[in-house]
Amino acid sequence: MAEHHHHTDPIEENVDSHPVKVAIGVVVGALALVVGIILMAQLALNVYADRSRKGDPAMSPQAVEKRIAPVATLAVDPNAPAPTPPAQAATPVAQVAAAPAAGAPAAAAGGAGKATFDKVCTACHTAGVAGAPKFGDKAAWAPRIAQGKDALYNSALHGKNAMPPRGGMASLSDADVKAAVDYMVSAAK
Repeated sequence: MAEHHHHTDPIEENVDSHPVKVAIGVVVGALALVVGIILMAQLALNVYADRSRKGDPAMSPQAVEKRIAPVATLAVDPNAPAPTPPAQAATPVAQVAAAPAAGAPAAAAGGAGKATFDKVCTACHTAGVAGAPKFGDKAAWAPRIAQGKDALYNSALHGKNAMPPRGGMASLSDADVKAAVDYMVSAAK
């Protein structure tokens, strides 16, 4: 009779019966990973080392300065005449000038003051930007009103804290600014 050879499939072998083989496999895998990382680092360092730009004319101080220079510059001529406001802005100025002569400061505060407020002041005083007292907020305006109108006019004309002089619109006349202050004060009383 023929002898029966028992052949075992390596896949069917129990891993627990060969712990040395498992340990060797783990060590070989870890070494392969470390070698791979070292080779990738070498490759990356060599790629960047070959790209040295020390002698490159594009890296000269003049070329770099030209690349990072601003696209445009603003030159203000100190001898240039002040810009004239648009035609529609001339109407509130005329109203402000005419109203005090007629003896009706409240009307001036409402007409020209509202126009100036809507054009300039509303940007900050409607939302309370940067601590600006909100339009109509009696509690926020009370301490300011208590200082007197001259102090309010001075703050509006010359700026205070985050508020720029004339609300940031240098072309506003003193009368326009004062009318806007009167308008805001009348709404907060």
